[in-house]
Amino acid sequence: MEKSRKWCFWRKPKIKAAPPMPIILLLLLCIFETGISSTADQFKVDGKVLELDESNFDSAISSFDYILVDFYAPWCRHCKLLSPQLDEAAPVLAGLKEPIVIAKVNADKFTRLASKHDVDAYPTLKLFMHGVSMEYYGPRKADSLVQYLKKFVSTDVSILISDSAISDFVEEAGTFFPIFIGFGLNETVLSNLAVKYKKRAWFSVAKDFSDEAKVLYDMEKVPALVAIHPNFKQQSIFYGPFEGEFLEDFIKQNFLPPVVPLNHETLKLLKDEKRKIVLTITADENEDQTQNLIKLLKAAASTNRDLVFGYFGLKQWEDFADKFEANEKTKLPKIIVWDGDEDYFSVIGIESLDNEDQGSQISQFLEGYRQGKTEKKTVKARLFMGFFNSVVGIIAFFIIFIVVAMMILMIVLLIIISKDNEPVRVGSREEVDRADNSEAKSSQHGPGKKED
Repeated sequence: MEKSRKWCFWRKPKIKAAPPMPIILLLLLCIFETGISSTADQFKVDGKVLELDESNFDSAISSFDYILVDFYAPWCRHCKLLSPQLDEAAPVLAGLKEPIVIAKVNADKFTRLASKHDVDAYPTLKLFMHGVSMEYYGPRKADSLVQYLKKFVSTDVSILISDSAISDFVEEAGTFFPIFIGFGLNETVLSNLAVKYKKRAWFSVAKDFSDEAKVLYDMEKVPALVAIHPNFKQQSIFYGPFEGEFLEDFIKQNFLPPVVPLNHETLKLLKDEKRKIVLTITADENEDQTQNLIKLLKAAASTNRDLVFGYFGLKQWEDFADKFEANEKTKLPKIIVWDGDEDYFSVIGIESLDNEDQGSQISQFLEGYRQGKTEKKTVKARLFMGFFNSVVGIIAFFIIFIVVAMMILMIVLLIIISKDNEPVRVGSREEVDRADNSEAKSSQHGPGKKED
């Protein structure tokens, strides 16, 4: 009898053909476009202030070339004052050829996001340009804020072809940044430096101009590069050579005016300045004598560009003068060299200026300083570059103060509680009897009682 056979039937599985490559690419393209459209729907340049948080912050920064972010706290009074100014500026900035978007982040709520971007005070404004941030130190009124931010989306080098174009350019540039105008220069001379220092100044070249323009800007010849500081009504002129480090040094040295009138605002301009400051302290910066002295300081500044020249009046800023041991009893004008931080130098024999021939005295002072005939001194308190006047230092000081105050309060409360909970002392029988006897005696021979 034959054994039964088990037949096994195997079928080759059908393999589905892979979709053609063009179809895959089409599907990926659709997905990609959907993502872009969703991002575009989420962030629109519609002139409104965007509200950002940890979920959409990075997307917003990558979606716009220029975006100004306000890190605020709802309880902050200055933040409340700033908010309507940003609302007013937002539609104007959104309407520029290169739009600038304004956004805000509740830094008090989204603390990790604030910490990531080094926010330690409210409000803090940061301008993101192509994803790279920088601190915003400009004005906070709507119209001034718009004019300030226009600088960052302007043409690298503007071409001016008439006197009227020059005047219009200067007017539209405003007063917040220095203005460089190259008379008789080709734009290629300034193009690389204009890109490099776009965040700090306006750059232009005048192709066609009249003799009146030469007189207006006090030029002796052309070509010339004129540096204008509208806010300080000062200017400097450079006649070359227009190449290499010579040109760049002139531009860097003229981000500040030749002579800086010092106050709380202009002091911030010196924050990143590496040059030492020739500081002149006068009795009153509005006096005619001070104005004549400023002219002499400008002349000295033009030939000593490795130094910054500044001045202020004792009457206008007495507290600041006191840091350099200048007061009503000091012979003024007093002239020193300050490093911008803790130290300053007086030149031996020339600590103040006489009223006569001050120009020669300034020259002798500078010569003595360069020869090392100086006495090093320390300011009475560290200034804005020091710890306690920095924002972080102030915050740290208050935190330490609050912690110490709370510790003292806790110690006082513990002492009070321990006294309230102190157990009643139970004495021995002898102590009780002794107390009773003393009480009886006091009642018998107390004040106002006589013994028979």
